[in-house]
Amino acid sequence: MIRFIGVASFVILFLIFSIPLLIAEWILGKFNMDKKNTSSLAIVNWTFRMCLKIAGVTVTVIGEENIPTDEPVLYVGNHRSYFDILLTYTRVPRPTGYIAKREMIKIPLLSHWMKNLHCLFLDRQDIKQGLKTILEGIEKVKSGISICIFPEGTRNKVNDTFLPFHEGSFKIAEKSGCAIIPMSINNAAAIFEDHLPKIKKAHVILEYGKPIYIKDMLKEEKKFVGVYVQNIIKDTYFKNKEHYNI
Repeated sequence: MIRFIGVASFVILFLIFSIPLLIAEWILGKFNMDKKNTSSLAIVNWTFRMCLKIAGVTVTVIGEENIPTDEPVLYVGNHRSYFDILLTYTRVPRPTGYIAKREMIKIPLLSHWMKNLHCLFLDRQDIKQGLKTILEGIEKVKSGISICIFPEGTRNKVNDTFLPFHEGSFKIAEKSGCAIIPMSINNAAAIFEDHLPKIKKAHVILEYGKPIYIKDMLKEEKKFVGVYVQNIIKDTYFKNKEHYNI
C-alpha cells in the first residue's frame, strides 16, 4: 500500500499546487498557443514520469523510431490499465490529446490539465455525441495535434485477451490522412489492476509498430481497419509475452 499512498499523495499534491501553473498556462495560451502546448506537455510528462518512478515501474520501449516527429498521428493501443495513459504519454514527441470517457470531465483540476493537453471526452452511451468527438479528433489532427485512443472502448479486465476494436475510432486517421501508430502494451495491469488496491513494481513492454496509412491499404483491408490494426497489436503482444516471459 506504500506505493499506492505515494502515487495518490503525489497526484493530489500536484493538482493542488499546480493551480498557479494552470493560471499561467491560460495566460500563455492567450498570447502563444504553441508555447502553451509545449509547456503543458513538459509539465505533465514530468508528473507522469514521477508517478511511474514512485510506483516502481520500469519500461522497455521498442520501435520508438517508428513514430513520426514531424507530423501528427493517431496512436492506437490495447488497454488493460489506468497506467497505460502514463506509460504512453511520457513517450509522445509532440502535443497529444487522449480520448477519455466523459466522466473524467467532472474531476476538478485534472480535467483542466486534460483540456490543456487537447484531450477529448467521449460519451459512450450517446452515438451522436460520440460522432461529434470523432469529428473534433479529426480537426485536432488537422491542426497538428496527435490523438491517442484505446479502441476497445474500456479497460479489458481479462489478461491476454482483446476486446473488439471499434471501427469508428479509425475515422480520425481516414478523414485526416494521418498515420496510425499501433501500440502493444504488455504487463501494465501488473502495476495496479491485477492486485487492487496495491501498486507493485512491474516491468512493462511498450512496442510501437510501423506507421499505417489507410490510403495505402488494400481495398479489403480498408473495410475492417480495426481488425487489421488489432491483429498487428495482437501478434506483437504475444511475441513480447513469449520473449520477455511476462
